[in-house]
Amino acid sequence: MGFRCGIVGLPNVGKSTLFNALTETQAAQAANYPFCTIEPNVGQVAVPDSRLDEIARIAGSAKIIPTQLAFVDIAGLVKGASKGEGLGNQFLGNIRETDAIVHVLRCFEDDDIQHVANKVDPIADADVVETELMLADLESLEKRVPNAQKRGASGDKEAKAIASVLGQALDLLRDGKPARLTEPKDEEEARLFAQAQLLTAKPVLYVCNVSEDDAATGNALTEKVFAKAKAEGAQAVVVSAAIEAELVGMEAEERNEFLGSLGLEETGLARVIRAGFDLLGLRTFFTAGPKEARAWTFPAGAKAPQAAGEIHTDFEKGFIRAETIAYTDYVGLGGESAAREAGKLRQEGKEYLVQDGDVLMFKFNV
Repeated sequence: MGFRCGIVGLPNVGKSTLFNALTETQAAQAANYPFCTIEPNVGQVAVPDSRLDEIARIAGSAKIIPTQLAFVDIAGLVKGASKGEGLGNQFLGNIRETDAIVHVLRCFEDDDIQHVANKVDPIADADVVETELMLADLESLEKRVPNAQKRGASGDKEAKAIASVLGQALDLLRDGKPARLTEPKDEEEARLFAQAQLLTAKPVLYVCNVSEDDAATGNALTEKVFAKAKAEGAQAVVVSAAIEAELVGMEAEERNEFLGSLGLEETGLARVIRAGFDLLGLRTFFTAGPKEARAWTFPAGAKAPQAAGEIHTDFEKGFIRAETIAYTDYVGLGGESAAREAGKLRQEGKEYLVQDGDVLMFKFNV
C-alpha cells in the first residue's frame, strides 16, 4: 500500500520544480508561465528507509525493494476554479483521485519569477486554493444532503446516516471551515463520509518552498504557514525546490556533503515522505530473505491478516499466523536465526496489531 499525493498550488510557486526533483525526472515541464502542466504527471518514488538497508545487509539479500508512493503534479489553480475558470474542472477532477493534498506555497522572493497575484503571501495563496475546494464541496453537498434527508425521513437508514454526517460537513463549509473537521459518530458514518470523496476532507501537507538561504531555518513566511497548519490539524514542512533540483543526479557522498554545507541533515524528499506518512497514519513492515529484502506500507492499527493482504490477497484469506521479530531485535541480535534462538521471534495470531518496523514471515493456507 502506497499513497497518492496531489501536488497543488497557484501557478509559479514551484510545483513542477518540486515534482521533478522529488521523482528525479523531468516528466513535468517546469516553465515560468501558468498552466505549463496541462495533464497531471505521475511519478512513483521509492521511500528511503535506512532500516531496510540494514535488514538487507544482515539477511544477505540479493535485492532491496523499497515501498513506493506516487506524486501527481496537477495543473495550477486560479481563483474561480470551482466555476470552471482556467483549468478548474480538470484540477478538481484530478485532485479528487488523490489520497492527500501536498499544497506548495511560495515562501521566497524572486523578481525574475512572476507571481500570479503580483505579491508573495503564502497564507493568501493557501486561502485561494482552499476556498475553491470548499466552494466545490459546498455545491455538491447542497444537492446531496437534502436528497439524503428526504430518503432518511422515509425510513432509509443509510440515507439517514448520510444526511447526518454530510449535514455536519455542510455546516462546517457554510461556516468557512474544511470538511476534514467533520467528526463521524461511528464506523458507519466514517465509511459513508469517506465514500463522499469531499475535496476538503483530504489531509493536507503544506510545503513551504523557500530559497537556499532559508532551507535550514525557514523564515517569517514559513512561520505563518506552520501556525496555520497547527490550527487546522494539518502538517507543514520547509523545502527548497531549488536545492532538491541540484541534488538530482548526485552520488550519495556528494549529496551528503552538499546538504551538510547548507546545514541540512536530510533531503526535502525525506521530510515530505515522513510528514506524509504521519498525515495518513501509514507505517512500514519488512520481509527479508536471501532473495530480497522488502518494505511494505500498511495503515496504523492494522491487524496481521490485513498486513499480510498488502503482499497478496491469498495471504490474508488463508492467514494462519505471523512469525514476528521487532526491528531492534532483528538488528541487535543479527537476524532471524539469532532472534529465534534468543526467543525474540514471536508467533502472532489474527488479532496482533502490526507495529512499525516489524520483520514478518506469514504462514498461510489457501
